[in-house]
Amino acid sequence: MAAAALLRGAAPGRGGRAWSWRLRAAPRLRLAHSSCCQGGELAGSAAWTCFLLGERALVRVRGPDSAPFLLGLLTNELPLPGPAAGEASTSARSGYAHFLNVQGRTLYDVILYGLPEDSHEQPTFLLECDSSVLDALQRHLVLHKIRRRVTVEPCPELRVWAVLPCAPEEAGRAVLLQEKAECTTILTRDPRTARMGWRLLSQDEGSALVPGGRLGDLQDYHRHRYQQGVPEGVHDLPPGVALPLESNLAFMNGISFTKGCYIGQELTARTHHMGVIRKRLFPVQLSGPLPVGSIAPGTSVLTKSGQAAGKYRAGLGDVGLALLRSEKIKGPLHIRTSESGLVALTASVPEWWPTSTK
Repeated sequence: MAAAALLRGAAPGRGGRAWSWRLRAAPRLRLAHSSCCQGGELAGSAAWTCFLLGERALVRVRGPDSAPFLLGLLTNELPLPGPAAGEASTSARSGYAHFLNVQGRTLYDVILYGLPEDSHEQPTFLLECDSSVLDALQRHLVLHKIRRRVTVEPCPELRVWAVLPCAPEEAGRAVLLQEKAECTTILTRDPRTARMGWRLLSQDEGSALVPGGRLGDLQDYHRHRYQQGVPEGVHDLPPGVALPLESNLAFMNGISFTKGCYIGQELTARTHHMGVIRKRLFPVQLSGPLPVGSIAPGTSVLTKSGQAAGKYRAGLGDVGLALLRSEKIKGPLHIRTSESGLVALTASVPEWWPTSTK
């Protein structure tokens, strides 16, 4: 089945086209399996590492009222499609945002994709979310749809990929990546930070995706993400628990303080205008004997004198995220576990954060 046919968004037998995507022709290249290139060294001739994100899923929202409908629920403006660089045609654009509850706490973190449309197509957006809350997100959208002319449906035909350069100097070849990738439906920069590379939505699985690319180990993607301090999914952002500004939503281009009203806006706007955010999610490095399995979410992080500095949120091996008081991160920190005693914890401030936070 042609890629464009997969993207029509109409149920079988209903006919009609909701939207389509024009593909560019390019040489097909088969990817070899490898781990993510670390330390700036290329694996063979590979320039890019592609990670299939099986724990991410897509929801399609389409219809004449899709834009105002989503604006009333999301923390950010919508990524409306616009002219591609140097081209007369349009390109998909991405954005980052959270859905909040009425108390202003995060429910779902999403990457949004605004899709090109023409005069006879309906406005369409794809919402990338944690696959474990796919059904919950759909119910949340339907609950608030009321009489809006909007269709909410899953989009299982597309798979989500992260594409990272194997070496920092390869990031400058990003434009070439967009021009050369074949059989892609959407290929766009990760809207959260340039350190997270590109996002690719495709019908393909493990075939020719990106010229000069290799398939990567998913654990390497998560290690990279934790080292950069980028939370993603329900483990890093527990629904109804995480606060968006403490989760660095503003740093990741995920909130607009000038847009119209949305659910949960009041507390978020008040916190922003007060200008005081005492705790943040920081990337952390663990050292010492780690417990079997992993450190439990919510485990207290302590200072040398035993004072509370925050709580461990989530991680993989010796890297992770912790919600810490900003004034405590420079001193020695530790976690006390029942199995291994003390585990030293070192917090850092990512280089891509605003200078004023360092």
